[in-house]
Amino acid sequence: MYISITGLKPKSLFATIKFWTLAIPSFRQAQTAAGNQFCEVKRIQGYQCTLTAWDSREVMLEFMRSGTHLKAMKSFHKIATGKTYGFESDNIPTWEEAFNMLSNHGRNY
Repeated sequence: MYISITGLKPKSLFATIKFWTLAIPSFRQAQTAAGNQFCEVKRIQGYQCTLTAWDSREVMLEFMRSGTHLKAMKSFHKIATGKTYGFESDNIPTWEEAFNMLSNHGRNY
């Protein structure tokens, strides 16, 4: 299974509004995407975080590069900063574990 963790922080009030207009539909897209096994969001230390589990990295990449999520990714640098981290695992981490991994190993954007 492929685990994907994202933590994003909007850059401004205007960016926060734009962020939510993209984040909510993207989350709904993830919830119903083929190959998605787990999908949750949580605010941690000022970051809007997602924790998802997928059948494979390839399935996750198909989701990532389509629909509303693709539109959100194209707007990302204008509206937010943050990190992403993905890895193969047999288990879904707890939120505490996930945020620690994201903080320590995530790629900055």
